[in-house]
Amino acid sequence: MRAIDTNVVIRFLTIDDPEQSSKAKSAIEGGSIFIPTTVLLETEWVLRSAYRYTPDAICVALRYLAGLPQVTLEHPAVVARALDLVSTGTDFADALHLCASEDCSSFVSFDRRLVKSAQKIGMKVELL
Repeated sequence: MRAIDTNVVIRFLTIDDPEQSSKAKSAIEGGSIFIPTTVLLETEWVLRSAYRYTPDAICVALRYLAGLPQVTLEHPAVVARALDLVSTGTDFADALHLCASEDCSSFVSFDRRLVKSAQKIGMKVELL
C-alpha cells in the first residue's frame, strides 16, 4: 500500500494539469492507496481557498475519493461523520476536531462558532 500527498489528490480531483492529473490518476487507480487525515484536511483547505470549491462540492469530491475501492482512509468513520457535519454549516477542520474527540468528556475552545457546532452533535463543550 502506498500513501499519497495532497498535491496528488488535488491533481486527481481537479484535473487542472493534464500531465500531473494523468499521473495522479494512474497512481490512485494503480493499487492500494492510503490517505492520512492530514492530507484530507489540507486537500479541503486547498480546494476551498485556491480553487474556490463550495463546502458541498468539497464534500462530494472527498466522498468520491474515499469511496474508491482501492482507497483506505486513516480514520474513515471520523471523516464520514465530519463530512456529515459540514452539511450543517460546520467548517471541515472544526468538524474533524470534534468528531475525532467524541470519546472525550468535553471539548474546550474559545471559538464560539465551534462550540455551536459541537452542541449540534450533542457534544459537551466548554467555552473559555
